[in-house]
Amino acid sequence: MARFDVYANPGSHADTTPYLLDVQSDLLNGLDSRMVIPLCSLRHFPQVKLSTQLTPVFTIDGESYLLETPKMGAVPLRVLKSRVTSLAPAQDQITAAMDFMLHGY
Repeated sequence: MARFDVYANPGSHADTTPYLLDVQSDLLNGLDSRMVIPLCSLRHFPQVKLSTQLTPVFTIDGESYLLETPKMGAVPLRVLKSRVTSLAPAQDQITAAMDFMLHGY
């Protein structure tokens, strides 16, 4: 597992939120859970004006997904089975969204 890897969401909301972004430090790989942020399809997201600093949009396989930073949470490691891609090139933007969520800047 690597920080900023994207995994298929096996949960009941996979139709609207098909992906989970692993944001946990690789130094904590020994834990049995990972901190993730859901990636919601913009096709299913209500047309609400949100802060792009808090909820940036990323493209995966040609479709746009909103990073739902306020819904960040831990999932059991066993949930993250199917790695789809990595958003590591966008780590500054992702980290900035988490900082804004936790610190307000």
